[in-house]
Amino acid sequence: MSSNIRIGDLTVNRLGFGAMRVCGPQVWGPPKDRAGAHRVLRRAIELGVNFFDTADSYGPHIDEELIAEALHPYPGGLVIGTKGGLLRPRPSAWEPDGRPAQLKSAIDGSLKRLKLERIDLYQLHAPDPKVPFADSVGALADGQRAGKIRHIGLSNVSVMQLEEARDIVTVVSVQNKYNIGDRSSEEVLKACERLEIAFLPWYPLGAGAVLRSKKILGVSGKITATPSQVSLAWLLAKSPVMLPIPGTASIAHLEENIAAATLKLSAEDLAALD
Repeated sequence: MSSNIRIGDLTVNRLGFGAMRVCGPQVWGPPKDRAGAHRVLRRAIELGVNFFDTADSYGPHIDEELIAEALHPYPGGLVIGTKGGLLRPRPSAWEPDGRPAQLKSAIDGSLKRLKLERIDLYQLHAPDPKVPFADSVGALADGQRAGKIRHIGLSNVSVMQLEEARDIVTVVSVQNKYNIGDRSSEEVLKACERLEIAFLPWYPLGAGAVLRSKKILGVSGKITATPSQVSLAWLLAKSPVMLPIPGTASIAHLEENIAAATLKLSAEDLAALD
C-alpha cells in the first residue's frame, strides 16, 4: 500500500488533516483558544501532513483565516483544498447555494483569506437542488480557466453527478461521507477507483457508537491500537484512492490519528472488520 496519493498532478501523504474542528463549537465562530488552534495546525505540519481540507463555510470563513495565520508563508509541498457552495446563516444551518455568481464570489473570498494566488484544490461543497448542477460546475471551470483554481473536486455527489461533472471539467477528487459504519457511498468510491480519482471520506471515524462496536474493540485490543487508529487503518487498506482527513482540535488526538498511517492490519483483522 502506497503512503502517497495523487490529486491531479500533486502528490500528498495519504493521511490529511480536516481543519474544520479547530473552529468554535458547531463549526461556528472563532475557537476559544486561537493560539491553541494555531499550534494544532502547525503540529500537523511537523507530523508530515501535507494536505489540509477546509471550506469557506467552516466558521464561516474562520477556518481559512486560521490556516493562513498559522501556516503562511506556506511550506513547500503543502496542498490546501477548500470548498464553496454551502452558506451558514446560523450555527445549525448548512444551506446549498450553487449559483455561479455566488461560487465565483466564494472563490475570490477563499483566495483572499488563504493568502493564495491559486487554490490547489477547489471542491463544490454540495449540489444545490435549485440550480442546474452543470451551471455550478461551470462556475468552477470558469475559475480554473481564470487561473484561480488548479484542480477541481466535488463533494456530496452521486455517481451520476460525478459523470455529469466530468463532461465539463477534469475532476480529481470526490469528498463524500464514508466510514466503517456508513458505506452508503460505496458505489462512488468504486467509481473513483475506476477513474483513479482521490476519494476523501468525511466523517472518517463515524459516530462514537461505531468506535465502540465489538468488532473494532476486538481488533484494537488484539493489536494494541486505539479504535480511531483501527478505523483509519481500515480506510487506508480499503482502497488505494482513499485519502482520509480526520480532524481534531487536540494535539494528542492529532498525534494518535497520524500514527494510524503506519498501522498495518492483517487479512484476518480486515475480514473481522468487514
